[in-house]
Amino acid sequence: MNSKISVLMVLILFIGTNLFAQEKSKKQLKAERSIEKQRQTEAMINAKEFVFVGRTALPTGFKTMNLTSNTNYVKFHPDRIESYMPFFGKAYSGIGYGGDNGLKFEGKPEEYTFTREAKNYQINASVKGTNDFFKISLSVSFEGSATLSITSNNRSPISYYGEISAPEKKKE
Repeated sequence: MNSKISVLMVLILFIGTNLFAQEKSKKQLKAERSIEKQRQTEAMINAKEFVFVGRTALPTGFKTMNLTSNTNYVKFHPDRIESYMPFFGKAYSGIGYGGDNGLKFEGKPEEYTFTREAKNYQINASVKGTNDFFKISLSVSFEGSATLSITSNNRSPISYYGEISAPEKKKE
């Protein structure tokens, strides 16, 4: 009788440890999500097709601005860049009173470089707009958070903190 109870206890312990071993810990799930996010970010960067959406604007000489309620984006395509970003800062010339409509431009980049660094991807581009010339620098972490800096001939530099995502597919 004692041997039957011993065998039964060993069997229950063996089955119980196997059931618990198959569950993933929160750490493992977080690591898997992180790896998946890194794969998605790398695919977007390699395709040169993604959208930056800002959450915070960091204007030169002004306080930080929250952008979550404002529509804003910079769409990166292999052959063009579209910007619809708000601007907070000083305008030097070429902008009449009340005529500022933010950093809204579209054009084929004259310079467009993508490099992978130790902790992030670095994208640099320059685009000639209608009345201005823009230098764009985007630093993207492997998980998709990003810092965008835009320098213009007619305005003070401004930075944005946000993230990149895949562009929305057009419905046919």
